[in-house]
Amino acid sequence: MEHHYAEFNGIRMHYVTHGTGKPLVLLHGFPEYWGVWRGLMRELEREYQLIAPDLRGYNLTSRPQGVEHYRIQHLVADVRGLADHLGLKQFNLLVQDWGGLVGWNFLLRHPERVERFMTIDITHPALFLRDLRTNPQQQQASQYMLRFRQEGAAEAYFHADDFAAGRQNVFEDARKHGAQLTQEEEKEWLEVWKQPGAVTAGLNYYRATELGPPDGKGHPGGGNMLDDLRPEQLLVRTPVLVMWAEKDPALLQSGLEGIEQYVPNLTIRRVPDATHWLSLEKPAVVAQHVREFLAR
Repeated sequence: MEHHYAEFNGIRMHYVTHGTGKPLVLLHGFPEYWGVWRGLMRELEREYQLIAPDLRGYNLTSRPQGVEHYRIQHLVADVRGLADHLGLKQFNLLVQDWGGLVGWNFLLRHPERVERFMTIDITHPALFLRDLRTNPQQQQASQYMLRFRQEGAAEAYFHADDFAAGRQNVFEDARKHGAQLTQEEEKEWLEVWKQPGAVTAGLNYYRATELGPPDGKGHPGGGNMLDDLRPEQLLVRTPVLVMWAEKDPALLQSGLEGIEQYVPNLTIRRVPDATHWLSLEKPAVVAQHVREFLAR
Protein backbone atom coordinates (compact mmCIF):
# COMPACT_ATOMS: atom_id res chain seq x y z
CA MET A 1 0.00 0.00 0.00
CA GLU A 2 1.45 3.30 -1.13
CA HIS A 3 1.18 6.55 0.83
CA HIS A 4 0.82 9.94 -0.87
CA TYR A 5 0.10 13.59 -0.11
CA ALA A 6 -1.67 16.29 -2.09
CA GLU A 7 -2.32 19.96 -1.38
CA PHE A 8 -5.60 21.64 -2.28
CA ASN A 9 -8.48 23.57 -0.68
CA GLY A 10 -6.17 24.93 2.00
CA ILE A 11 -5.16 21.53 3.38
CA ARG A 12 -2.56 18.81 2.86
CA MET A 13 -4.37 15.49 2.41
CA HIS A 14 -2.81 12.09 3.05
CA TYR A 15 -4.17 9.20 1.01
CA VAL A 16 -3.27 5.57 0.37
CA THR A 17 -3.51 3.70 -2.93
CA HIS A 18 -3.50 -0.04 -3.49
CA GLY A 19 -4.30 -2.44 -6.31
CA THR A 20 -4.73 -2.01 -10.03
CA GLY A 21 -7.71 -1.36 -12.26
CA LYS A 22 -10.52 1.14 -12.37
CA PRO A 23 -10.33 3.72 -9.56
CA LEU A 24 -12.56 3.28 -6.51
CA VAL A 25 -12.47 6.02 -3.86
CA LEU A 26 -13.21 5.04 -0.23
CA LEU A 27 -14.34 7.57 2.41
CA HIS A 28 -14.07 6.54 6.08
CA GLY A 29 -16.15 7.68 9.05
CA PHE A 30 -15.73 8.65 12.71
CA PRO A 31 -13.67 7.76 14.68
CA GLU A 32 -11.82 6.07 11.84
CA TYR A 33 -9.02 6.75 9.34
CA TRP A 34 -7.96 5.28 6.00
CA GLY A 35 -6.92 2.00 7.68
CA VAL A 36 -10.54 0.99 8.34
CA TRP A 37 -10.60 -0.05 4.67
CA ARG A 38 -7.42 -2.18 4.79
CA GLY A 39 -9.22 -5.53 4.70
CA LEU A 40 -11.50 -4.47 1.87
CA MET A 41 -8.56 -3.08 -0.11
CA ARG A 42 -6.90 -6.49 0.07
CA GLU A 43 -10.11 -8.16 -1.09
CA LEU A 44 -10.39 -5.91 -4.16
CA GLU A 45 -6.72 -5.33 -5.00
CA ARG A 46 -6.77 -7.38 -8.22
CA GLU A 47 -9.81 -5.61 -9.64
CA TYR A 48 -9.61 -1.93 -8.69
CA GLN A 49 -7.21 0.83 -7.80
CA LEU A 50 -8.36 1.60 -4.28
CA ILE A 51 -7.89 5.20 -3.10
CA ALA A 52 -8.42 5.77 0.63
CA PRO A 53 -7.81 9.28 2.01
CA ASP A 54 -7.65 10.46 5.59
CA LEU A 55 -10.47 12.99 5.65
CA ARG A 56 -9.93 16.56 6.83
CA GLY A 57 -8.82 16.55 10.47
CA TYR A 58 -7.96 12.85 10.59
CA ASN A 59 -4.62 11.11 11.04
CA LEU A 60 -2.02 12.55 8.62
CA THR A 61 -4.31 15.04 6.86
CA SER A 62 -4.33 18.70 7.97
CA ARG A 63 -6.41 19.73 10.98
CA PRO A 64 -7.54 23.35 10.56
CA GLN A 65 -8.42 25.08 13.83
CA GLY A 66 -12.02 26.17 14.27
CA VAL A 67 -15.40 24.51 13.78
CA GLU A 68 -16.17 26.58 10.68
CA HIS A 69 -13.49 24.71 8.72
CA TYR A 70 -15.52 21.51 8.97
CA ARG A 71 -18.71 22.66 7.28
CA ILE A 72 -20.02 20.25 4.67
CA GLN A 73 -19.04 22.57 1.81
CA HIS A 74 -15.35 22.26 2.78
CA LEU A 75 -15.59 18.48 3.11
CA VAL A 76 -17.19 18.19 -0.32
CA ALA A 77 -14.53 20.46 -1.80
CA ASP A 78 -11.85 18.16 -0.34
CA VAL A 79 -13.26 15.19 -2.25
CA ARG A 80 -13.36 17.24 -5.42
CA GLY A 81 -9.80 18.40 -4.79
CA LEU A 82 -8.55 14.83 -4.41
CA ALA A 83 -10.34 13.72 -7.58
CA ASP A 84 -8.91 16.67 -9.51
CA HIS A 85 -5.43 15.96 -8.16
CA LEU A 86 -5.70 12.36 -9.37
CA GLY A 87 -7.15 13.38 -12.73
CA LEU A 88 -10.41 11.54 -12.10
CA LYS A 89 -13.12 13.14 -14.19
CA GLN A 90 -15.53 10.41 -13.09
CA PHE A 91 -15.09 7.66 -10.50
CA ASN A 92 -16.85 5.11 -8.32
CA LEU A 93 -17.34 6.06 -4.68
CA LEU A 94 -17.76 3.80 -1.62
CA VAL A 95 -18.56 5.46 1.71
CA GLN A 96 -19.59 4.82 5.32
CA ASP A 97 -20.55 6.74 8.48
CA TRP A 98 -19.36 10.37 8.21
CA GLY A 99 -17.68 9.50 4.93
CA GLY A 100 -21.18 8.50 3.86
CA LEU A 101 -22.64 11.92 4.64
CA VAL A 102 -19.70 13.59 2.89
CA GLY A 103 -20.06 11.24 -0.07
CA TRP A 104 -23.81 11.78 -0.46
CA ASN A 105 -23.29 15.53 -0.30
CA PHE A 106 -20.57 15.29 -2.96
CA LEU A 107 -22.93 13.25 -5.14
CA LEU A 108 -25.75 15.78 -4.75
CA ARG A 109 -23.48 18.69 -5.66
CA HIS A 110 -21.34 17.00 -8.34
CA PRO A 111 -23.42 14.15 -9.80
CA GLU A 112 -21.49 14.25 -13.06
CA ARG A 113 -18.31 13.16 -11.25
CA VAL A 114 -19.69 9.90 -9.78
CA GLU A 115 -20.16 6.88 -12.01
CA ARG A 116 -21.62 4.63 -9.32
CA PHE A 117 -22.22 5.28 -5.62
CA MET A 118 -22.06 2.72 -2.79
CA THR A 119 -22.96 3.47 0.82
CA ILE A 120 -22.83 1.45 4.03
CA ASP A 121 -25.66 2.18 6.51
CA ILE A 122 -25.97 5.83 5.52
CA THR A 123 -29.22 6.65 3.75
CA HIS A 124 -29.92 9.72 1.61
CA PRO A 125 -29.21 12.70 3.89
CA ALA A 126 -32.69 14.17 3.39
CA LEU A 127 -34.10 11.01 4.97
CA PHE A 128 -31.52 10.90 7.75
CA LEU A 129 -32.25 14.52 8.67
CA ARG A 130 -35.99 13.74 8.52
CA ASP A 131 -35.59 10.90 11.01
CA LEU A 132 -33.46 13.03 13.32
CA ARG A 133 -36.32 15.54 13.38
CA THR A 134 -39.32 13.21 13.56
CA ASN A 135 -38.47 9.58 14.42
CA PRO A 136 -38.34 8.91 18.18
CA GLN A 137 -36.31 5.71 17.77
CA GLN A 138 -33.62 7.38 15.63
CA GLN A 139 -33.64 10.37 17.97
CA GLN A 140 -32.95 8.08 20.91
CA ALA A 141 -30.23 6.22 19.01
CA SER A 142 -28.60 9.56 18.14
CA GLN A 143 -28.42 11.14 21.59
CA TYR A 144 -24.64 10.64 21.43
CA MET A 145 -24.50 13.38 18.78
CA LEU A 146 -25.60 15.97 21.35
CA ARG A 147 -22.85 14.77 23.70
CA PHE A 148 -20.30 14.88 20.88
CA ARG A 149 -21.16 18.52 20.16
CA GLN A 150 -20.48 19.61 23.75
CA GLU A 151 -17.27 21.38 24.64
CA GLY A 152 -14.74 18.96 26.11
CA ALA A 153 -16.35 15.91 24.51
CA ALA A 154 -13.02 14.60 23.22
CA GLU A 155 -11.60 14.38 26.72
CA ALA A 156 -14.81 13.19 28.36
CA TYR A 157 -15.81 10.47 25.92
CA PHE A 158 -12.63 9.40 24.12
CA HIS A 159 -9.37 10.23 25.87
CA ALA A 160 -10.67 9.03 29.26
CA ASP A 161 -9.18 5.81 30.65
CA ASP A 162 -6.75 5.43 27.76
CA PHE A 163 -9.51 5.48 25.13
CA ALA A 164 -11.55 2.80 26.89
CA ALA A 165 -14.78 3.78 25.12
CA GLY A 166 -13.19 3.55 21.69
CA ARG A 167 -11.53 0.25 22.50
CA GLN A 168 -14.87 -1.21 23.58
CA ASN A 169 -17.19 0.40 21.03
CA VAL A 170 -14.95 -0.10 18.02
CA PHE A 171 -12.36 -2.84 18.53
CA GLU A 172 -14.21 -5.19 20.86
CA ASP A 173 -17.59 -4.76 19.18
CA ALA A 174 -16.16 -5.34 15.71
CA ARG A 175 -14.24 -8.42 16.83
CA LYS A 176 -17.38 -9.91 18.39
CA HIS A 177 -18.95 -9.82 14.94
CA GLY A 178 -16.07 -11.28 12.98
CA ALA A 179 -13.51 -8.51 12.47
CA GLN A 180 -9.95 -9.81 12.05
CA LEU A 181 -8.32 -6.76 13.61
CA THR A 182 -4.69 -7.42 14.56
CA GLN A 183 -2.94 -6.01 17.61
CA GLU A 184 -0.69 -4.01 15.27
CA GLU A 185 -3.70 -2.47 13.54
CA GLU A 186 -5.31 -1.65 16.89
CA LYS A 187 -2.10 0.02 18.03
CA GLU A 188 -1.96 2.07 14.83
CA TRP A 189 -5.58 3.13 15.31
CA LEU A 190 -4.86 4.23 18.90
CA GLU A 191 -1.92 6.30 17.67
CA VAL A 192 -4.31 8.06 15.29
CA TRP A 193 -6.60 8.96 18.20
CA LYS A 194 -3.69 10.13 20.36
CA GLN A 195 -2.56 12.79 17.90
CA PRO A 196 -3.18 16.27 19.38
CA GLY A 197 -6.53 17.63 18.27
CA ALA A 198 -7.43 14.58 16.16
CA VAL A 199 -10.58 13.53 18.05
CA THR A 200 -11.72 17.14 18.38
CA ALA A 201 -11.42 17.59 14.62
CA GLY A 202 -13.66 14.57 14.05
CA LEU A 203 -16.22 15.91 16.52
CA ASN A 204 -16.19 19.23 14.67
CA TYR A 205 -18.04 17.50 11.81
CA TYR A 206 -21.05 17.14 14.14
CA ARG A 207 -20.67 20.69 15.45
CA ALA A 208 -20.31 22.38 12.07
CA THR A 209 -23.39 20.66 10.62
CA GLU A 210 -25.40 20.96 13.86
CA LEU A 211 -26.20 17.29 13.35
CA GLY A 212 -28.39 15.54 15.91
CA PRO A 213 -31.83 15.04 17.42
CA PRO A 214 -33.77 17.90 19.08
CA ASP A 215 -31.60 19.37 21.83
CA GLY A 216 -34.37 20.51 24.18
CA LYS A 217 -33.17 24.09 23.81
CA GLY A 218 -35.08 25.10 20.71
CA HIS A 219 -33.15 23.27 18.00
CA PRO A 220 -35.63 21.00 16.17
CA GLY A 221 -33.06 18.39 15.19
CA GLY A 222 -31.64 17.49 11.82
CA GLY A 223 -28.76 19.57 10.54
CA ASN A 224 -27.72 22.25 8.05
CA MET A 225 -25.89 20.16 5.44
CA LEU A 226 -28.58 20.51 2.76
CA ASP A 227 -29.50 24.14 3.41
CA ASP A 228 -27.68 25.42 0.32
CA LEU A 229 -29.30 22.95 -2.09
CA ARG A 230 -32.41 23.35 -4.22
CA PRO A 231 -35.09 20.62 -3.91
CA GLU A 232 -34.36 19.30 -7.40
CA GLN A 233 -30.72 18.73 -6.45
CA LEU A 234 -31.81 16.06 -3.96
CA LEU A 235 -32.84 13.69 -6.77
CA VAL A 236 -30.07 11.18 -7.57
CA ARG A 237 -29.93 9.69 -11.06
CA THR A 238 -26.64 7.88 -10.44
CA PRO A 239 -26.92 4.12 -9.74
CA VAL A 240 -26.74 3.62 -5.97
CA LEU A 241 -25.98 0.53 -3.87
CA VAL A 242 -27.01 0.62 -0.20
CA MET A 243 -25.43 -2.05 2.02
CA TRP A 244 -27.18 -2.22 5.37
CA ALA A 245 -25.95 -3.98 8.50
CA GLU A 246 -29.16 -4.95 10.27
CA LYS A 247 -27.62 -4.88 13.77
CA ASP A 248 -26.36 -1.30 13.52
CA PRO A 249 -27.61 0.34 16.76
CA ALA A 250 -26.83 3.90 15.67
CA LEU A 251 -28.29 4.01 12.15
CA LEU A 252 -31.78 2.53 11.98
CA GLN A 253 -33.33 0.92 8.92
CA SER A 254 -36.26 3.34 9.07
CA GLY A 255 -33.93 5.71 7.25
CA LEU A 256 -34.53 3.72 4.07
CA GLU A 257 -38.27 4.40 4.09
CA GLY A 258 -39.03 6.55 1.06
CA ILE A 259 -35.55 6.37 -0.45
CA GLU A 260 -36.95 5.43 -3.88
CA GLN A 261 -38.39 8.92 -4.31
CA TYR A 262 -34.84 10.29 -4.18
CA VAL A 263 -32.94 7.37 -5.74
CA PRO A 264 -34.88 5.62 -8.53
CA ASN A 265 -31.87 3.52 -9.66
CA LEU A 266 -31.42 1.71 -6.35
CA THR A 267 -30.02 -1.61 -5.14
CA ILE A 268 -30.27 -2.64 -1.47
CA ARG A 269 -28.27 -5.47 0.08
CA ARG A 270 -28.90 -6.31 3.74
CA VAL A 271 -26.37 -8.05 5.98
CA PRO A 272 -28.29 -9.57 8.91
CA ASP A 273 -25.39 -10.47 11.23
CA ALA A 274 -23.30 -7.28 11.11
CA THR A 275 -23.17 -4.04 13.11
CA HIS A 276 -22.04 -0.48 12.47
CA TRP A 277 -18.53 -1.73 11.62
CA LEU A 278 -19.62 -3.76 8.58
CA SER A 279 -16.52 -3.04 6.46
CA LEU A 280 -14.30 -4.22 9.34
CA GLU A 281 -16.41 -7.22 10.25
CA LYS A 282 -17.15 -8.64 6.81
CA PRO A 283 -14.85 -7.19 4.13
CA ALA A 284 -15.38 -10.23 1.89
CA VAL A 285 -19.16 -9.72 1.97
CA VAL A 286 -18.80 -6.02 1.20
CA ALA A 287 -16.33 -6.81 -1.60
CA GLN A 288 -18.73 -9.26 -3.21
CA HIS A 289 -21.60 -6.77 -3.16
CA VAL A 290 -19.29 -4.14 -4.66
CA ARG A 291 -18.14 -6.52 -7.41
CA GLU A 292 -21.65 -7.49 -8.37
CA PHE A 293 -22.88 -3.90 -8.40
CA LEU A 294 -19.98 -2.53 -10.45
CA ALA A 295 -20.08 -5.44 -12.90
CA ARG A 296 -23.59 -4.63 -14.12
